[in-house]
Amino acid sequence: METGDKSKFAKVVVVGGGFGGIELAKHLADKPVEVLMLDKHNYHTFQPLLYQVATGGLEADSIAFPLRKIFEGQKNFKFRIAEVTKLNPEANSIDTTIGPIKYDYLVLATGSTTNFFGNKQIEHFSMPMKSIPEALNLRSMILQNLEEAILLTTREAREPYLNFVVVGAGPTGVELSGSIAELRNHILHKDYPELNKDEMKVYLVEGLPKVLQVMSEQASAKSAEFLKEMGVEVMTSVMVKDYDGKQITFADGKSIKTHNVIWSAGVMGQVIEGLPKEAISRGNRIQTDDINRVNGYANIFAIGDVAAVITTDTPKGHPGVAPVAIQQGKHLAKNLVKMLNNEPTEPFKYFDKGSMATIGRNKAVVDIGKIHFQGFFAWLTWMFVHLISLVSFRNKVVVFINWIGSYFSYNGGARLIIRKFSREEIVNTEHLPKADD
Repeated sequence: METGDKSKFAKVVVVGGGFGGIELAKHLADKPVEVLMLDKHNYHTFQPLLYQVATGGLEADSIAFPLRKIFEGQKNFKFRIAEVTKLNPEANSIDTTIGPIKYDYLVLATGSTTNFFGNKQIEHFSMPMKSIPEALNLRSMILQNLEEAILLTTREAREPYLNFVVVGAGPTGVELSGSIAELRNHILHKDYPELNKDEMKVYLVEGLPKVLQVMSEQASAKSAEFLKEMGVEVMTSVMVKDYDGKQITFADGKSIKTHNVIWSAGVMGQVIEGLPKEAISRGNRIQTDDINRVNGYANIFAIGDVAAVITTDTPKGHPGVAPVAIQQGKHLAKNLVKMLNNEPTEPFKYFDKGSMATIGRNKAVVDIGKIHFQGFFAWLTWMFVHLISLVSFRNKVVVFINWIGSYFSYNGGARLIIRKFSREEIVNTEHLPKADD
């Protein structure tokens, strides 16, 4: 059990080792505070490349790095593997799986998780991809279904195993569907010569009228064009009604037989019990003021995907992307020091450096302010930005070598089924909770 330290310095407890938590802790080095970071994993995940782990292009350790190693040499930093189960704001403490922990300042950087919008059946049968374990499960599912398809003798029997449906056409959905299409176009005939690539179908389903809704019209149109060139069937203005593990049905009555549904249609904040309902806004995000302080509390803060900085300039909060979390982490570190010194704090202002997404080999879209470009140069830009953003030099080198190998061989990555994925079959789905239960 851990309680408050007897140190003369204020204790800052950071929950979450994502982009925001790391930047905050780094920028508190050599400051008059004791930093304790808690996370259920002992590593940081570079989430923008999770889809490449899921499709076998990269190994998991290429995009993960030990949290303790990141802060090696930072004397005022400690890390513990733990899950926080409850906040106790009145007592300035949190309940965790390693016991209660006291704090002077609490920073919630818990990130987001997949939002199934209350549909328990879709949640049970479809595949999310927000963590390394989930990406590895997805990789195993894809490869296991290809292996299963080899054993079947008719096209009709193979169909559900070779239909891949990605729901949600944001950056994750676009990149993932493009990556699966590349697996079909360049890898399938090498690894699975018994299968005909024309039988493998990739669908990208979006409820809104266009893909990449958050990006420019040029980026949206060009990404849809790239996807279609690669053989992805783009289905816009289509709402998913249900999925039972064998068939996905849509609101217009159409359906697709498939054992492969990947859900990237929405995210929601990971909020810990203990905050009042009025502190939680749309998307299960914690409402904060302009210095990321949780409304109604003097010493609890939230940054990154779990936070919604609600101001007149940002009535819906900031987008849930890594640059927001990074900038908030850095800014909050400065404000915490100001608060310790009884100095006035400064409001957080997000500097939008632009948006980008890769669709496939030599195909990407980039928006930087009023500048929009697509194609090969955008793809090089995307690769450069993601390489320099990786946490360690080792990860940068490993990913770069993998990418170079894949580019010239059309056969990079290690498509290994390290652990078999299985999902409990529900025989009688009539009693499975539905969205309106």
